[in-house]
Amino acid sequence: MKEGPIIASVAALLGDPARANILTALMDGRALTVSELAEAAGVTLQTTSGHLSKLEAANLLSAEKQGRHRYYRLSGPDVAEVLEALMGLAQRTGATRVRTGPKDMALRSARTCYDHLAGERGVALLRGAQRQGLLEDGQDLALTDKGHAFFTAFGIDVAALEKGRRPVCRACLDWSERRNHLGGSLGAAVLSRMIEKQWVRREAGRVLTFTCEGADGFDATFGAEAR
Repeated sequence: MKEGPIIASVAALLGDPARANILTALMDGRALTVSELAEAAGVTLQTTSGHLSKLEAANLLSAEKQGRHRYYRLSGPDVAEVLEALMGLAQRTGATRVRTGPKDMALRSARTCYDHLAGERGVALLRGAQRQGLLEDGQDLALTDKGHAFFTAFGIDVAALEKGRRPVCRACLDWSERRNHLGGSLGAAVLSRMIEKQWVRREAGRVLTFTCEGADGFDATFGAEAR
């Protein structure tokens, strides 16, 4: 089967600004209602419902009903990774504005990419882990024996991650840094653990803020320091 028509069909869905805004609003892993997504997309509820139907039919979104509301979320982390890569491509090719506002600076520092850490801190995490020999440094990321012991001591059930269907380690191209950050189930588990340790707190949208203690702990633990 030729892949061109398949790529074109997905690209057509992503190419609509309202649908792109809907997908981007869901990149932090939350499930949102039609009204919340309509506000994010800047279109009416009726128009939003039409967009959501198309995105759900294409398996880019999943939906669940709870009480009176129907909640939508990205169908998987791979959707978020594609969106993240497209943001990087848009920036590299000059499709985004040059001047950066405070919100953009916050997103560049630390943000969620679906369920894992992205931005300067996300890239620093991956580079620090590779420097310490916790991950094999190659095209395909993999935990070393040292990394297995390290992340287990950090409070992550690595054995459980290895039994899951999702890849444990995955390189995800960061749109603002244009380098890879750590995705996969390990990337998600690391962010979850940092939130549990109160190193990081979620802000509005995708922005993450490191506490003073968290920033120090991050740098000391992963041997990494964001620019």
